[in-house]
Amino acid sequence: MTKTETEESDVKAKDAGHVKIFDTTLRDGEQAPGFSMSTDAKIIVARALEALNVDIIEAGFAAASPGDAAAISTIAREIEGPTIGSLARLNKNDIEAAARAIEPARKKRIHTFIGTSPLHRDAKLKMTKDEILKQISEVVAFARSACDDVEFSPEDAIRTERDYLIEAVEAAIEAGARTINIPDTVGYTTPEEITDLFRFLNEKAKGAEKVTFSAHCHDDLGMAVANSLAAVRGGARQIECAVNGIGERAGNCSLEEVVMALATRRDFFNADTQVDTTKIYAASTALARVTHNPIPRNKAIVGRNAFAHEAGIHQHGVLADKRTYEIMDAEKVGVPSNALVLGKHSGKHAVAARVKALGFNVSKEKIEDIFPNFKKLADTAKEVTDADLVRLVTGNAAVDGRAGPWRMRKTELHVDFEDDTRPHARVTMEHDNGERRTVTHEGEGPIDAAFAAVCAIADVPGRIHTLDLHHLAAEGVVRAEAIVDVDGKQFSGKAQEVDIADAAVAAFVAAINQAAAIRSGAFSFPNEAAAS
Repeated sequence: MTKTETEESDVKAKDAGHVKIFDTTLRDGEQAPGFSMSTDAKIIVARALEALNVDIIEAGFAAASPGDAAAISTIAREIEGPTIGSLARLNKNDIEAAARAIEPARKKRIHTFIGTSPLHRDAKLKMTKDEILKQISEVVAFARSACDDVEFSPEDAIRTERDYLIEAVEAAIEAGARTINIPDTVGYTTPEEITDLFRFLNEKAKGAEKVTFSAHCHDDLGMAVANSLAAVRGGARQIECAVNGIGERAGNCSLEEVVMALATRRDFFNADTQVDTTKIYAASTALARVTHNPIPRNKAIVGRNAFAHEAGIHQHGVLADKRTYEIMDAEKVGVPSNALVLGKHSGKHAVAARVKALGFNVSKEKIEDIFPNFKKLADTAKEVTDADLVRLVTGNAAVDGRAGPWRMRKTELHVDFEDDTRPHARVTMEHDNGERRTVTHEGEGPIDAAFAAVCAIADVPGRIHTLDLHHLAAEGVVRAEAIVDVDGKQFSGKAQEVDIADAAVAAFVAAINQAAAIRSGAFSFPNEAAAS
C-alpha cells in the first residue's frame, strides 16, 4: 500500500535526526492578552511561517468564534507547504467546526484535547477517569473519521498521575491519533522530569511506535525552551512553539530559540529541523509589527543586542574573528550582521571600525586624537550614536548639535476619520545654505507620511528600520531612537520632545541628516586621503 504524506511524515519524525516544528503563534500565541490579530495580520504571520518552512501551523481555534474559523479557512486556502491545523475541544461540535475550517488545506490536522490531571478532572470537568477515557476513545475516533491527521493532548499532562496518563495516551492511540502531545500546560516541570516522562511514554505506552510524541511547554518558570529540548532527549519528535515565545501567561517555547539551539548544538542533540533559519528574523519582526509588541532588546536570537557588542575586549575579538564571542552567524537567522554598540566600554578598534563603516578614511593618529573626547561623551550617554561620531570626527558640528545640513522648521500631521482622505504630513526644513523646502506627503499613517516628506526634502532614500519610543512620565518627555536604512547602510538618530510625534520625526531627521551629509561628501579629509 502506498504511504500517505502524513504517514511518511510520521516515519520521518520518528528518525532520531528530525524534529517537527509545530507553530502555535496564531492560536496559543494569539489568544494571549495584547496579541490579538485580525485576519489580515494572521495572513502576514502565516506567510512568514510558510517561508520559515515549519511543519505545522496551528492557525486557530475554529469553535472559538466565527472570525477565528474564517481566518483559519483563509490561511488554509492561501498557505501551501505546512500542514494547517485547528484546535478543538474533545467534543463533536468542536471537531466538526475544525474540520470545516481546515477543509481548503492540502494537508490538514485536527488537534483535540481534554484535561486529565486531578485538578482538571475535579474542578473544571467534573468527570471521572473512566468518563474521560470513554470520551477520548469516542471523540478521537470521530475526529479521525473527519481528518486523517489527528493530534491528541491530555491537558495538564505534567500534573497527571503517570498510570492514568498512559491510559489516556493509549486510548487516543487506539482511537487513531497520529500525534500525542504532552503539554506542560502551566509551565511546572523541569528538564530532568520531562526527559524521564517522555522516555517512560515511549517505552511503556502500547502503540508508541506508531505515533509522534510532541512537547508543548509554557514558560511560567522560564524553562519552556530548556524543557522542550529535554523532551527531545527523551524521545519527543515534535516541538510546539511560537514566534518570539508569545502565548498564555509568560508564553510558550520560543521558536527561534529552540530551532537555533538544535541547529547550533546538533553535536549534542543529534537532531535538527527543516526550518529555514535565515527567515527567522523576518518572521519575528513581522509578528512584532502586526501585534504592535516590540521585540525586547535582550531577546535571544532576534533582539537588538543578540549580536551587539559594547565591551572593548569583546569588540576587539569580534573584529578579529566573530567566533571569539558569537556562537552563531547573525546572517544564519536573517540579521544582516553583528553590531558594535559604541559606549563607555568601547575601545579604539571599535571606534575605528565604525568610523570606516560611516565612509570616512582616517588615520590611526586621527582616531587617537578623537578617542579622549569619545570617552568623555560616552561617560555621559548610554550610547554614542553615529551622529555623535560624525561630530567628533569632523569637528564641524552645527551649533545645535546636528551632524548634517538640515534642521526642522515645521511639521503638520493630518488624519481625518470622517472621510476617505489618506493620512498626510506637511513638513518644512531649512538647509545650512538658507534654502527652505516644504513638502506634503501621504503615508500609511501621519508619522509615516512625515518620514516620507523628510526623505523627499533631503533627497535621501531612507526607510525606517526601527523606531523606539519611551515616555518618561517623571520628566514629561518622550525619548525616541530611529534606525534608518539608506543605501544599504544604517544610520541612527535620537531625540527628546514633549510630544510623541515630534520626538519620532526629530529622531528620523537626525538619522537622515547623517546620511545626507555623507552622501553629499560634506565630511571629508583631503589631507588624509591616502591614510589607511
